[in-house]
Amino acid sequence: MPGSGSPLAAPIRTRDVPARRGPGWLADGWTFFRGRPLVWMGMGAGWIVITLGLLMVPIIGGIAANVLQPVFFASFAIAARKQENGETIEMGELFTGFRRPLMPLANLGAILLVAELAIFALLALLGLPGLTADAEGTVSMADFVREMQGKEWILLVGLVLTALVKGALWFAPAVLAFHDMNTAHAIRWSLYAALSNLGAMVLYGLVLTVAMAAAILPWGLGLMVVIPVMVASSYVGYKDVFVEIDAEPDVTPA
Repeated sequence: MPGSGSPLAAPIRTRDVPARRGPGWLADGWTFFRGRPLVWMGMGAGWIVITLGLLMVPIIGGIAANVLQPVFFASFAIAARKQENGETIEMGELFTGFRRPLMPLANLGAILLVAELAIFALLALLGLPGLTADAEGTVSMADFVREMQGKEWILLVGLVLTALVKGALWFAPAVLAFHDMNTAHAIRWSLYAALSNLGAMVLYGLVLTVAMAAAILPWGLGLMVVIPVMVASSYVGYKDVFVEIDAEPDVTPA
């Protein structure tokens, strides 16, 4: 097997796993976190700080933040594999994804951004009120909440559509981190794997949602643990449903 820090040339196939493996991905993510807690917390915090910093830059910052998300998730997958192989990982692993071919990962981020914008446009058509500023330029959340009364179902539609998009592309960053293929092939692999393991994906999403909600309650301090566990679990899921094989050729699912 090639070293953990280099892209893999071996072809892959998917396998079906029991639905109970979904929560198991988070349990195994906790194992990664427990092995190097400060490193994983540092990588998680660095990812959040960089993302929030980019979002503060008008227009171009938001675009860059979204486009770079798959690159960071590729970094998390590479770090997890290194740790799994007994290598020492450091906070600088957060940027290892930038040493992979960037175009396929950036294209994936652009596709995610377009999908999110399309979902937002649909919600606006369905009647989602916008955040408007008053005469003093202050955005009133109270007015937004008042206008949302009776339209809560629109937010539910948005959450469901976002979950579907994120779930369909969940494995793509790791696939691109370890395999030399274009974005379209990675998306097809990810979608195929997600559909083949729908039970595990649904349980994973439900347990992760509950964990995130619980982590927010104590002043958000729990996110210092849940976020690193979540990003590590993205590699665990990839490793669980994808099998690297030596046979040729690599046949992408239709």
